[in-house]
Amino acid sequence: MLCADQDLADVVQAVQNETGDELLRLDRLVSAYPEDPRLHFLRGSILAGIGRPIEALTSFREAVRLAPDFAIARFQLGFFLLTSGEAAEALSVWGPLAMLPADHYLRLFVGGLTHLIRDEFPETIRELEAGIAANQDNPPLNRDMQLIISRVQQIGTAPADDAGRDVTMSATSLLLGQLNVSGRPH
Repeated sequence: MLCADQDLADVVQAVQNETGDELLRLDRLVSAYPEDPRLHFLRGSILAGIGRPIEALTSFREAVRLAPDFAIARFQLGFFLLTSGEAAEALSVWGPLAMLPADHYLRLFVGGLTHLIRDEFPETIRELEAGIAANQDNPPLNRDMQLIISRVQQIGTAPADDAGRDVTMSATSLLLGQLNVSGRPH
């Protein structure tokens, strides 16, 4: 059973206004409607934003378990895994998103991030830019992808060190230590 749309909208409004009680309100809804994947996804987003990654991961996993076709939840779970250093698991989670239309923004973002994992920076930029152009549904996600593009572009112009060695960083380094995307998944 799903919670009422108005109850969900009220919690989303509380999150947007940062009222301070949004997690408590959401936890009450999750207790009342444990089978609602939207609540678990929102809970994971809030927990990730306040620096509680283990609980966030559990909530994201539950959202995808409850609704395997919940594309944004699947994308965010994979993105969370990727930024936690679990690239292989992220790719596995994202697998079903390959069934989305070729021009769907989530499929394009997954393609770009997959190229990033392989340190294929020009392809990363091309796919992420195409995803941003296609994404009219989730502007905050576009900002996160633009941050990645900016960091990848910086990598491409990184100077050599004093010994003449290339000091460009790998995608793993970028995602684990250098990239500062917003804490709250979108």
